[in-house]
Amino acid sequence: MAPQPPRVLVSALLWALNLFLSLPGPVCLQAFPPPHSPPPPEPHPCHTCRALVDSFYKVGASAPRGRGPAERLLEGLERTIRDNFGGGNTAWEEEKLSKYKDSETRLVEVLEGVCSKSDFECHRLLELSEELVESWWFHKQQEAPDLFQWLCSDSLKLCCPAGTFGPSCLPCPGGMERPCGGYGQCQGEGTRGGSGHCDCQDGYGGEACGQCGLGYFEAERNTSHLVCSACFGPCARCSGPEESQCLQCKKGWALHHLKCVDIDECGTERANCRANQFCVNMEGAYECRDVDECETVVCPGENEKCENTEGGYRCICTQGYKQVEGICVKEQIPESAGFFSEMTEDELVVLQQMFFGVIICALATLAAKGDLVFTAIFIGAVAAMTGYWLSERSDRVLEGFIKGK
Repeated sequence: MAPQPPRVLVSALLWALNLFLSLPGPVCLQAFPPPHSPPPPEPHPCHTCRALVDSFYKVGASAPRGRGPAERLLEGLERTIRDNFGGGNTAWEEEKLSKYKDSETRLVEVLEGVCSKSDFECHRLLELSEELVESWWFHKQQEAPDLFQWLCSDSLKLCCPAGTFGPSCLPCPGGMERPCGGYGQCQGEGTRGGSGHCDCQDGYGGEACGQCGLGYFEAERNTSHLVCSACFGPCARCSGPEESQCLQCKKGWALHHLKCVDIDECGTERANCRANQFCVNMEGAYECRDVDECETVVCPGENEKCENTEGGYRCICTQGYKQVEGICVKEQIPESAGFFSEMTEDELVVLQQMFFGVIICALATLAAKGDLVFTAIFIGAVAAMTGYWLSERSDRVLEGFIKGK
């Protein structure tokens, strides 16, 4: 049987390996932190309250559309009934169910599942309104079956009816039935905030989105609907989609016989370019471009070339040359330095000791066969190498090795 290595040797090897693995890695391998993204905006309290009530009702899972609040509540809370009663003695279940339906036990079970664990806003609102929910549950369900209206609008005053906005729930422009004419979004609609301003869809404008916007015309209108279609490209106002139906032109165009004609700003005093720029006319606009002096200027120096800059030019050396005292001279490419060229004598001595230490360790490991003397030599060599790699001088050697110097 081959002799087993002594435990001291195994322990020393494990200690050296653990020490090596604990050394810090190169900086280039460290991961950069992910870019910081701004936090999402907090939802309006009214939206949080609506989500809380919807979760209370469980509309999507239990109640079909068209049902009233009371029916939605009964169907939405059906889960708590199923969890506690599941068949058997029907008479007994009906007797117990009538007591359980409006019980505090059932309310607690429902509230436990209203907010998800990560929805902080829902939990905060539920904590503030828990007494109101209990009051509605035990005393107000019959006279106020709509929990959303009673809690979010009437009690907490966080929401407004559809088509209204602001602290006083004023009607949106265009009226409560068709806010913003049906062609825009009333800012703050349904909440106690917002300005009530209409953000109109493309092609629509006016206070209540009841007119066609810039670049559009009325293709169809009746008492309840308005259809706006786009004018011909440069037309700001028009009577139809054709090029010859323009009534007003966009900036950079002039109206001529019901057509919009491009204005050549470069041929008029409208262009405002600097002396070292030239004007280029474009459709509806113009552009000032820099004059390239290098097309006519020749740099006087040998091995020089012209480089155009904004508003001027400069002479620089061609590739492979650098400027020394105003003259372009050929660059001297330094010979590549060897690995040991930048090392000090002390570092070379340590490196030599490390090299011979490795050889001794290898020979000692092969010849030791459990001998404590050779084992001690091996441990000493490992300790010497570890001390070297932990020294300050090792940084330069390691960096040169990584970079290939």
